[in-house]
Amino acid sequence: MSKVLIFFADGTEECEALLVVDLLRRAGMEIQTVSINADNSVLTSHKVRMFTDINIKDAMKEEADMVVVPGGIPGVPNLLANKSVCQLCTKYAKEKAVAAICAGPSILGQLGILRGKRATVYPGFDDKLEGATYTAESVTVDGNILTANGLGAAIPFALEIIKYFEGEETAKATAGKIQYKF
Repeated sequence: MSKVLIFFADGTEECEALLVVDLLRRAGMEIQTVSINADNSVLTSHKVRMFTDINIKDAMKEEADMVVVPGGIPGVPNLLANKSVCQLCTKYAKEKAVAAICAGPSILGQLGILRGKRATVYPGFDDKLEGATYTAESVTVDGNILTANGLGAAIPFALEIIKYFEGEETAKATAGKIQYKF
C-alpha cells in the first residue's frame, strides 16, 4: 500500500488538501495529514479549524512514498518558511515523488526541484517555477513530479496521484465512486 504525507499550515486551502486526502483514502492508500504547527492544529485559508494526524516533527521520522503540497495563502508562504517541509520536498523529489497544487508548485520551483521539468501552477505564480517549462495545463505529470493549477483541478490531480501509485484501473474505479469521468 502506498503511503502519502500531505502538509497543512495555517492558511492552507482546505478543499485542495481534503479532496486529495479523501480520494487517496477511497483508493485504499495510506494518508497522513501533517501540521507544521506543534499542536497538530491549523486554521485554513477559509478559517476552518482542522486537526492533523501528525505534526512536522513526526513526519521527519516517517517513511512514505510521496509528499503533497497544497496551495492557499498564506499557507504556501508558511510552508515555504518551514525548513522541515523544504527538506522533505527536496528529499522526496530526489528519492520518491512530490505533488503540489495551486500555488504549491511555486515552493518546488523556489527549491530548484522543477529545473528541467514540465509543471503547472496557479496563474501569476509561473515566475516562481524556476527552471521549469510552464505548461498552463490543469494537471502536469513529469516523472515523479505531479503539479496542478488550482482547486478546480483537485479531483483530476488526486486521480493522477492514484494512477501513479495504484494504476489506471484503480484511478478509474475511484473516479467512479464519486461519479467523476476520468
